[in-house]
Amino acid sequence: MRNPQHDVLFEPVRIGPVTAKNRFYQVPHCTGLGWLRPKMAAALRGMKAEGGWGVVCTEWCSIHPASDDLPHPNAALWHDDHIKDQALMTQAVHDHGALAGVELWFGGARSANHYTRETAVDVASIPNLAGHPYQPRSMDKSDIREFRRWHREAALRAKEADFDIVYVYATHGYLLSHFLSAETNTRTDEYGGSLENRTRLLRELIEDTKEAVGDRCAVAVRYSVGGDDGEASELTAERRDRLEMLAELPDLWDININNYYQEMGVSRFFKEGSLEKYMSFVKSVTTKPVVTVGRFTSPETMTSQVRRGIVDFIGAARPSIADPFLPNKILEGHADDIRECIGCNICYTGDGLGTPIRCTQNPTMGEEYRRNWHPEVVATRGSDAEVLIVGAGPAGMEAARMLGQRGYRVMLAEATRELGGRVAREAALPGLGEWIRVRDYRQQQIQKMAEVQVFLESELTADDVLATSADHVAIATGAHWRADGFGRSHPYPLETLNPAANILTPDDIMAGQLPSGPVVVYDDDSFYMGGLVAEKIILAGQKVTLVTPEDVVSDWCDYTSERFYVQKRLLELGVTLQTGHQLISYDGQEVRIASGYTDQEQTLGANALVLVTARRPNDALYQALTERFNETSASNGPALHRIGDCDAPAIIAAAVYAGHRFARELDTDAGERGQPRYE
Repeated sequence: MRNPQHDVLFEPVRIGPVTAKNRFYQVPHCTGLGWLRPKMAAALRGMKAEGGWGVVCTEWCSIHPASDDLPHPNAALWHDDHIKDQALMTQAVHDHGALAGVELWFGGARSANHYTRETAVDVASIPNLAGHPYQPRSMDKSDIREFRRWHREAALRAKEADFDIVYVYATHGYLLSHFLSAETNTRTDEYGGSLENRTRLLRELIEDTKEAVGDRCAVAVRYSVGGDDGEASELTAERRDRLEMLAELPDLWDININNYYQEMGVSRFFKEGSLEKYMSFVKSVTTKPVVTVGRFTSPETMTSQVRRGIVDFIGAARPSIADPFLPNKILEGHADDIRECIGCNICYTGDGLGTPIRCTQNPTMGEEYRRNWHPEVVATRGSDAEVLIVGAGPAGMEAARMLGQRGYRVMLAEATRELGGRVAREAALPGLGEWIRVRDYRQQQIQKMAEVQVFLESELTADDVLATSADHVAIATGAHWRADGFGRSHPYPLETLNPAANILTPDDIMAGQLPSGPVVVYDDDSFYMGGLVAEKIILAGQKVTLVTPEDVVSDWCDYTSERFYVQKRLLELGVTLQTGHQLISYDGQEVRIASGYTDQEQTLGANALVLVTARRPNDALYQALTERFNETSASNGPALHRIGDCDAPAIIAAAVYAGHRFARELDTDAGERGQPRYE
């Protein structure tokens, strides 16, 4: 039974000529699919609609080859051949009663057009804002007329593809935002100078789009109201003035802020609803529906946003990725079954890498078409087999959950007194509290399953495993951080580390073994762990120097949009940063490092050295069982598997995926599974 307090979330809302069935609005977000993989993209969006989202939008959709974003895969409506690709998405969304939205996009100075080799155009010939050695052509009047024609024709194609909402995209550092800004728009014609002139192109595009498709399609504007990014106060005030000027022109306002890395910030630095303080005024200046994001996962927070008049729609990207069925679970009174987003931004890495989207919480994300996976539905068990899973980390818990859902009898054995494995340990690090949702969701689901038995403080030997008489044994015993210096920059153990010295790993730090005195953290992993270890130690009052072979701290965190904030946090806390240096030796008193460019060496006094380098699988039990089976040539023993970090150490999302895939594919053959499809 649904909580009556949540009824407001299921009210229909009119958007110009169309009506959304509820207030759940999946805003445009990247998928790493775009025009390269249209069938995968359509299935992904269709799953959101099946899960109850009232509006489901595309990713940024290019209107012309002069706006090409590869290797970041965007959607496209360049020509009529693209209509059929987009129609796959609208049909999938309409099949479940949702509205389909398309975000028409033109990159301007953010597009180098590597794929098309078309010349980019913008308000002026400013440097490429993605860091490429290209500049766009400064648009003259004929360019502006052409741009308006491109936009109008793309809108007409969107209508033919059966979209219900068509966006005019005026934010995120793309072309229209440069026309709007007094900083970048230095034109002296009717498109520059005054606020009204700088707003002219946006107004014209809204009017053009409404004239072209407004009889059947709603016209939305995605717009920034400023934010905490150092912008001059008069420019931020101007944003409100412009919004008031255009308040009633579009059919919907999709509101965000200048700072994209805060808008989609990781939970380590930004919590739920972080945009409210910047955009709470918007509904006071327009009667049109308003949507914004805030990584909303709590139905209570969503309800509050609507009842207090902050928004009309609950905008979401990441929460809809973590759980496409979030609206339906609230509707049906099962809010406690929601897979809440943890704010790790692994979903965003696909965009930077040019690969299909993935999610730590939802291992089926991106696999809806490729593997025909459904986040809520799975085939029942293929046999009466009993399964023993050794290790209750993210891989083991996900495998147990899925096998239990399929109806298998499962024994889940955990050596410690706590479920969660690495997730439980890492969630205790500074800022990562929401990551515990990976464990909590699975623990909660397992507790409902009579088929799954959990055994804590049960460290098993090979004899113990065989004594269970299980038909399948999955070893999910995780991995541990190495203490020998083996890592990316030197893939061999360092013999220059004094074995008597105080050398620690992240496992020691997470276990509470905090060193005293000056500490050197050597980060050869380059993701989040090195920075977190340094932060935890300095918060304990110790002096810390972080050394990394990379040119920046936590280099891979660029893909999760947090690297800037990691370095900012460490500098604010007083951590000394030494980039571009490799570890040479540690004798217990001095750490010797060398520049990766000049080989010049220096020493750092240190009472302890923390190595964040590489991990080694905890596969001793797996190897012992394999050896036992090889010795006996047993044909009647259990089928042996290893999953997650025990098989190949990686990110948490990979461990969850491994556990899920093992459980989903157990007792199925290749014919039943089919070959993955990459369209």
